[in-house]
Order: sequence, then structure tokens, then C-alpha cells
Amino acid sequence: MTATFSGPSARFNPAEIASQLPATADTLLADIYLTDRPAASSRVFRAYRGVPPHFHRGCDEYLYVLSGRGTFWMEDPAREAVFAPGDMLFFARNVVHALPVLLEEPVIFLTIDTPRRAEDDVVFVDAGAGDASTFMQRNRPTE
Repeated sequence: MTATFSGPSARFNPAEIASQLPATADTLLADIYLTDRPAASSRVFRAYRGVPPHFHRGCDEYLYVLSGRGTFWMEDPAREAVFAPGDMLFFARNVVHALPVLLEEPVIFLTIDTPRRAEDDVVFVDAGAGDASTFMQRNRPTE
């Protein structure tokens, strides 16, 4: 069982949920929603390739690294650094950020977006880098 619900509350096993993500995807990322409420949403997602510079207009984004290693930067590409399991990255809304290089796969995050991130809320700095349809593949957890 990946989630246990009790009224408005739940318990999740992010590692087990992550195992349900596809091994490959045509999009940059694939995710499974854990919660999806107006005030905040939480997801487990996998990165399949480096994510180009982008930002979100409507939410702050908290990423907790469950597995894998790669590089990230926020605000300034010159400040690129490595992320690894146990790290938490925070990107405020409208702050440009990127995950340019995946060093060790699978790269899987537990994320919380406040307020909820709309599915089309991704703006690439280079419009040719993609859009919401090439950014994220939605998946549903299996019971």
C-alpha cells in the first residue's frame, strides 16, 4: 500500500510511490500527486534529463532529494552546485532555477508546492526549451 488515509489525513511511503514512476518518459519529468489541495500540493517526481532554466509564477517549490545526484542553480547559473539524497532545495515563485545535469540516476524528489502548482505553471526562460506539455508527465498511483 502506497498511502493510508484516515479522514482528511494520510501517510505516504514516497520510496514505494517513486517505484511506480516509469523507467523512461518523453517529458523532462514524471510525477505522482500525493495531495492536491488549493493551499498546497505534494508530489513525487522523477527527472529523466536535465531541466533547463524556468520558473513558476504561482507557487513556491520545495524539493527534497530522495535519490540520485545532479546539479542545480537558482537565480545565477554561476552558482551551480551538486544536490544529493537528503538535500532540500527551495525555489521561491518567479525565481529562475534549473537542474542542468543529472549525475546519478534515478533522480527522484519529494516536492511540496505552496500554494498548489497549476499543471501549466512552468515558464521556460528560452521559450524553445519547452512548455507544460513537454515538462511533466502525470501518473496516478496504483493501490
